[in-house]
Parts: sequence; structure tokens; C-alpha cells
Amino acid sequence: MKGSTEPLIPLAQRIRGLEMPWNRVLSSTTGPAGAATALGPWHPQEFAAECVETIPEAGGMMVFVFRRMDGAPLAFRSGQYINIDFPVDGPDAEPVSRSYSISSAPTEPWTFSITIKRDPEGKVSPWAHENIRPGTVLDMLGPVGAFHLADYDRRARFLLLAAGAGITPMMSMIRTVHSLPGQADVVLLYHGSAPDRFAFAEELDFLAKADFRIKVIYCLGDREQAAESTWTGRTGRLTTELIDELVPDANGRQVFACGPEGYLNAATDMLRAVGVDDTSIFMEFFSGDRQIRKEYAEEVAIAGEIAEEIAASTEEYYEAQPPALDMYEPDYDADGPIEAAGVPTEAVDAEAVVPIEDEVEIEVVGLDDVDNTLAEAGAGSVSDAGAADSAGTGSATSARASDEDDETAVVDPTTLPTVGEGEHTMSFVRAGLNVRVGEEESVLEAARRAGVKIPANCQEGMCGSCKVVKLDGEVDMNHQGGIRAREIDAGKFLPCCSIAKSDLVIDV
Repeated sequence: MKGSTEPLIPLAQRIRGLEMPWNRVLSSTTGPAGAATALGPWHPQEFAAECVETIPEAGGMMVFVFRRMDGAPLAFRSGQYINIDFPVDGPDAEPVSRSYSISSAPTEPWTFSITIKRDPEGKVSPWAHENIRPGTVLDMLGPVGAFHLADYDRRARFLLLAAGAGITPMMSMIRTVHSLPGQADVVLLYHGSAPDRFAFAEELDFLAKADFRIKVIYCLGDREQAAESTWTGRTGRLTTELIDELVPDANGRQVFACGPEGYLNAATDMLRAVGVDDTSIFMEFFSGDRQIRKEYAEEVAIAGEIAEEIAASTEEYYEAQPPALDMYEPDYDADGPIEAAGVPTEAVDAEAVVPIEDEVEIEVVGLDDVDNTLAEAGAGSVSDAGAADSAGTGSATSARASDEDDETAVVDPTTLPTVGEGEHTMSFVRAGLNVRVGEEESVLEAARRAGVKIPANCQEGMCGSCKVVKLDGEVDMNHQGGIRAREIDAGKFLPCCSIAKSDLVIDV
């Protein structure tokens, strides 16, 4: 109340970091319940889904809420996308395939939402707006993409950059953070072309008010639009000065960006200028050149092949799922996992595709076009914010930013103790251990045998959860879409499907 002398209510106390609900299922050694297992986002599937609701949004967008026809939940990670067949030319003609980011949270998996921006020149989006109604059934493939939050992130400090339709995967991430317990720090910088074209603005305002972990900043890119309206917020395009002013600790966060190609390319340069490492930058492109479209097309193709293989041997596949990932062997205290003797837990801090908080790894994923041009062009991701981070897993290039209390010291690998036998030596600089590995043994197998913890889900090169940074050396990697070309160029690789071809230095 106004004039009240009552003291302010202190902030809620929370456990450290964010942990996705399926992680505890993975750590179970007693056989997790079937329903809980079904929520694990193991792999893409082909399925039919029925529209149950349509919700108009600002910016010429429409939200379509679906549920699977088989009654199963849609298990996915925040930021991933799905590929949909649209019968644009009639039920008897070949459907037109497009990819859209999932805008809902995986913590509410019994329905899921996609958001489509209408492009008057496009083939699919006008048809979707005019024809998809409650009761419409469409064939889908997903989840796809490596552009997503990690299953476990001890620091969970994010900067989300969105332009236009690039807000869709960010909504999934923000909704997920809000739904989970744990400490987190999320800043969303959202660029729009006009005051009335910020989609989800009412919900974002509510979340920013209700959850002290979330901060939302709107920025009107067109100064003329601002001058002609009652707009009182930020104006101007994305600049290094704007990032420095609004998010001075950007170099200590994981950055997820989604929008048009030009916006994302500029954002990459600006983030580097303010000290954000490429490994901490994840981008999703809604539009792009031929190479980007090719990568997304390959991503979807790989996801389709995996879905077909699993559909043919579902029982064997689930039997092959590990009952425990050894991610949570240490006991927990108020600050997170307690370190096991001689095994630092830092190696688990930034998993999968999203770790951005420290100074070690962050992924860069391509952003999609604000107007979803790519999706309309059939390039693989309409609202998918850049196909989410990497084939079948989206697109991302990550690197961790640094926290004051967790700086990475320079380590001389020759001073570390060595264990194991094999032709090559892997130096895990964070774990402080050299591990010998054989010519036919995967990096992940050798690391785990020596007690070095690297989070991993599918262990087949398709989910991207074990992605780490290789500081030196060569590997032979046989992945199934869990990593993108630009991530590989940034020095990342998947230990689960990689064989050492020389001595390695790994940032774990």
C-alpha cells in the first residue's frame, strides 16, 4: 500500500541453477516410471497432431495449439522446432513441408504451440492462417534442432536477443524458466518494427512482473515509427553501445539470438566486440543464404531418418536408453551437486546446447528471419528461430562467459596426472586429468571410465547434449545431426561419437 512502512518482502530462496524435469528420470537406477520416461526428449518422431486452439497475436502472427493424436506428450527441449507437412495444394497433392519453432514450454507437454507469422507473399503461412482450425490434423516430425536450453545449467544466466518472429523460441525458453525452480537470470532484448508488433507483449510483461529472474526490454528499431507514436521505450537498432548499456555483463552470459539473417550476423559481431566468446553464442536463422538453408534441410532429413529407424525398433531403442547418465552421482546440497572425491562437478555445469553463463562455452545458433522468409521458402525453419541449434537439434555456436567466482586458469597439460592406456592422450583441463584413449574408443567412453563427467543423453550423436570445446587436436566425428558446421568451426565436437586421431586438449 502507498505510504506503508512495512518492510519489503525478501526475494524467494531457490536452489542453484536450472534442471529440466526429465533429468531426475535419467538419474534413476530403479527403473523410472513409463510416463516419466516418455517425457525424455530422446529423439525426433513422426506423428499426427490435432489443432485444439488458435490464438491471434500481434505482428501478424497466429499461435496454433496442438496435441498428438496418439495421446503421447511431445517431449522436446526449449528452443527446438518441428517440421510440418501442410496440404496447401489439397489432400491428394504432395504436402509442402515447413519448420517452425515450438513456442510453448516442454514442462507442459500434453499440448504444444507453434507461432506462424503471415507473409502475404508466402505459400504456407497464408494457408495456415486461413485454414488451420480446431480439429485440423497435420503430420509432423520432431523435435529437431540443437538450439535449446541445457538439461542442467548450474548458473543459468542468459541474454536472449529476438527480432520480429524470432521471439518464438525465446518464448519457449522464458516460459520454461518461469515454470522451473532454481536460480536464473534472464534478460530478453526484443526488437520490433512498430509499437503494435511486439508479439506476446502482455504475457512477457506479466512474467517480468511475476518472476524476478526475468527482465524484458523492448526496443523499437525504427526511430521514425517512435517519433510518430506515443512510444516511450527504447529506440534504435542493435548496437554494441546498447548491449553495453542494458546488459553490461553480457560476456558472462549465454546468448541465444533469433531473427533475420542480417540481424543475427550483426549481433554476432557486436557480441564479440563486447567480449562474448563464440562458444557462448547460439543463433537461429529464420532466413539465410543457400548454405544455411541447406544445413536446415539436412537437419530435417537426418531427423526423418532417425525417426524411421526408431519407429521400426521402438522396443529395442528404449531398452538401449541408459537408466542413468551418471550426471547426478554426487549428492545434492543447497548449492547443487556436491563434488565427489577427486571429481570436480564443473564439467557438468554447461551441458548440451545452452550453457552460457561462465567463461567457457556457449553455442552460436543462427537466427531466423523476422518475417519467416526462410520458412516460407522451404528452407527448414519458419518460426524455428534458426532450426534451433543444429541438425535435428538446431543451430548453435556456444561458449561460456565468465563468472567472478569461476574463472578458468591456464593449465599446462603436461603437468596433469595421467590414467588409462591407449595411443592418444586427452587432456581435460578443467577436470585436471590426462586420459589415455584407444584408437577405436570414443572420447566419451574413455572420459567416463576415468571419472571425467560429460553430460550425455542419446550417446549416438543426435541430441547434442554432450557438446564440448576442443582446444587442440583432431577427432573423427560421426554424428547424426547433433552439431552444426559453424559449431565445428568454432571448435566444438560431440565426444559420444568422436574418436581421437591425435592428442587432444578439451575444455572439460
